[in-house]
Amino acid sequence: MSILIVGVNHKTAPVSIREKVSFSPDSLPLALHAAHQVVPENLILSTCNRTEIYAAAHPQQSVEALVEWLASWHKMPATQLQPYLYIYQQDEAVRHALRVACGLDSLVLGEPQILGQLKTALQAASDQATTGNQLNRLMQHAFSTAKKVRTQTSIGANPVSVAFAAVSLAKQIFSKLEKQTALLIGAGETIELVGKHLATNHIGKIIVANRSIDKAQKLAAEYGGKGIGLPDLADHLPQADIIISSTASPVPILGKGAVERALKIRKHRPMFMVDIAVPRDIEQEVANLDDVYLYTVDDLHSVIEENLQSRRAAAEQAEGMVLEEVTNFMSWLRAQDHMNTIRAYRARTDTIRQAVFDKATTLLQNGKSPEEALQFLAHTLANKLSHDATQAMHHAARNGDHQLLEHARTLFNLSNDDNG
Repeated sequence: MSILIVGVNHKTAPVSIREKVSFSPDSLPLALHAAHQVVPENLILSTCNRTEIYAAAHPQQSVEALVEWLASWHKMPATQLQPYLYIYQQDEAVRHALRVACGLDSLVLGEPQILGQLKTALQAASDQATTGNQLNRLMQHAFSTAKKVRTQTSIGANPVSVAFAAVSLAKQIFSKLEKQTALLIGAGETIELVGKHLATNHIGKIIVANRSIDKAQKLAAEYGGKGIGLPDLADHLPQADIIISSTASPVPILGKGAVERALKIRKHRPMFMVDIAVPRDIEQEVANLDDVYLYTVDDLHSVIEENLQSRRAAAEQAEGMVLEEVTNFMSWLRAQDHMNTIRAYRARTDTIRQAVFDKATTLLQNGKSPEEALQFLAHTLANKLSHDATQAMHHAARNGDHQLLEHARTLFNLSNDDNG
C-alpha cells in the first residue's frame, strides 16, 4: 500500500468550492465509514481553508475511486471538482502531511491551530476505526515534526492568524475600537482568538452568540461581555459595529433581511463583517447592501501578507527539517513493504522446525535413543532450512548470476574465506 492524499485548499479552490466539499462534524462518522469502503485506511481533515482525505491505499485505482467518492458524497460531478483538486502519493504525500502539520501550507504561515485540527481529525478516524498502522504512524511522525519545527525555529514567534487578520482589518475600518461593539458568532477556537485580539485592542463591548448559551456566556465573561443564544441574534444585531462569524453551521446564520432591518435601526451607520466560516455563515447577498463591509477568509490574504515577513526565514529552515523527516518516514514505509516477506519467511521456517521436531519426538517414542533423535533433528533441520537457498545458488552459478551470489554472501554473512 502507499500513502495518498486527495484534497482542495485555499490555494487551489475559492470558498464557493471549498464550502461544497466540506464535512460537518455531524456528517464525519458516516463519511469516514463510507470512504473506508473505498480505501483500507482513511482520515478526513476539514477546516475553513481545506478539505483533505488522507489514505493508505493501493495506488492508481484508489486515486480514481477516492476522487469519484468525494465528488459523489457531495453530490457534484467529478469533472466539476477535478480542476481544484491536488493529489499526492508516497513521498509527496508524506511531505504534504508534514507541511500541513507544521503550518507551512496554511493561509497564515506557521499558524498552530492546524496541528490541533489534524489531531482532532485523527481522533475522529480512530474512534471510527478507519485508520491503521500506516496512517497512525504518519500522523505521529507529522506531530513530532511539527513539535521539532516549533521548538527549533522561530516560525511561531509572532502572533499571526486569521483571527488576528480579521481584527487588523476592523482597525483599518474604524481606526480605534474603544467605542465599537463587536458581535462574535460561534464559540470555537477561532472566535476565542478573535476575542483575545479584540480585548488587546480595547474593544468597547463584546457580545458572543452561540447555539449553546452556556458556552457563549462563558466565553463572553472572559472579556466582560454578554453571551446570547442564536435565536436572539437579530435583536442584538443593530448594536454591532463589528460582526465576526465562525461556526460549523451547514447553512447561513445571518441573512440579508436581518441585516437590512439592523441597518435601518442603526440609521445606516456602517457595519463591518468578517465571515470566517466554510460553509459561509453570512449570506452572499449581504455584501450588496450599502453601509456593509463584508469580507470572507479569502479577502484576508492581503492583511495576512503584511504580517508574514518575519516567518519566512524560519519557514525555509523548517522546509529543510521536513525533507529530512520525509526521508526518515519513507525508510520506515519501505521496511513495512518488506515485512510480509520477512513474516512469510519466519512462518515457513517455523513450520519446518515444528515438522522436524514432531518427527524427532516420534523417534523417541518409538524407542530411539536421545542421541539418534538429536542427530536426526539437527541433520534434517539443517538440510530443510538450507535446501531452497542452496538450489537457488546452484542455479545462479550455472547461469552466471554473480549478483545473486554476492547478495547471498551478504544475506548469509559469508566471508571470502568461506569459499570452501
